[in-house]
Amino acid sequence: MSIGILVVDDQPLVRSAVRMVVAETDDLVIVGEAETGEEAVRLTGELKPDVVLMDLRMPGMGGVEATRRITGQSPETHVLVLTTFDEDDHVFGALQAGAAGFLVKDMPLDDILDAVRTVAHGNGLLAPSVTRRLIRHFVGTRTAPAVPRRQLTGITEREREVLTLVGRGLSNAEIADELLLSHTTVKTYVTRLLSKLGTRDRVHLVIAAYEAGLVTVA
Repeated sequence: MSIGILVVDDQPLVRSAVRMVVAETDDLVIVGEAETGEEAVRLTGELKPDVVLMDLRMPGMGGVEATRRITGQSPETHVLVLTTFDEDDHVFGALQAGAAGFLVKDMPLDDILDAVRTVAHGNGLLAPSVTRRLIRHFVGTRTAPAVPRRQLTGITEREREVLTLVGRGLSNAEIADELLLSHTTVKTYVTRLLSKLGTRDRVHLVIAAYEAGLVTVA
């Protein structure tokens, strides 16, 4: 069964490039294209895409607000933000609005499509190296809050340790080595954290770790 993609970007060249690459795949299909945030919200409701590739800066409604509305009305749809690293505040806002992750526009298109597949199948989007870049750009540029913005209630001390390491960008395998646990046990802890903290994916666990003050700037 094909993965349906809605491409949202006000630049026709970007939409065309994605369309051409997707046309060469067997498991992906473009179900629609939008030039504005308003159009993206409407088409998501009508077309029910599996994944929305979302630009941030567009005329009218921006990508952050469009992401918030889409994830609110269509929780089964995953939003991947298309960005550049000079838009840190906007990207952080999009992640807080419910985006599954972010992609850099100058990434190879094949890598972007691989990320679409990863998210569509319910797996975490960000590889550990990308998570570390996320932390550097969204956390490393900010001073850790004096008073944590998120209170961690109902999690165990071990879960707190796992969350801290997730926030530092470690993979499950690296966390297992750090805490002398099995990979399966770490995966179980991560799943519990997602449920207890009400987070959609690993990206938002990173944000939760930052907001709770577990990730600090060196």
